[in-house]
Amino acid sequence: MADFFSKRDREKKKQHARKEKDEKRRERKESSRNGNSLAEMMAYVDENGNLTSIPQDPKRKRDFRIDEIQISVPKETDLNSTEEYEEGVVTFFNDEKGYGFIRDSRTKQSVFVHNKQLLMPVKLNDKVRFLITKGVKGPEAIEVSMVN
Repeated sequence: MADFFSKRDREKKKQHARKEKDEKRRERKESSRNGNSLAEMMAYVDENGNLTSIPQDPKRKRDFRIDEIQISVPKETDLNSTEEYEEGVVTFFNDEKGYGFIRDSRTKQSVFVHNKQLLMPVKLNDKVRFLITKGVKGPEAIEVSMVN
């Protein structure tokens, strides 16, 4: 059930809200007069990058170039930046769906391969050469070709 207020009750609420607002305004003015100066509100950065309320010695100042500052996580390098080809065996390949897996001969790791990365068609148990790159869900084989 909804509460209904009379006109007198609404006016009392408005007056009470105005009084509270005036009190808050008065408190802010008093606190600004009592020493909340700009100097007290300043923050400084020390030589280690930490915030402090104490100004630092200008002799300890270091200059930085903006392009040297890293804001985000450093980019991960490719798994095989030297582009060394790996060898492996096709353990699964679905022609209809266009993907499969290659078992790396050296690491015994299973690597995803998509048919777009095949230089020639492959079948189950074929020996292949490939490069490994980082994919969305893990390592992916690219530039896959048959080993003679």
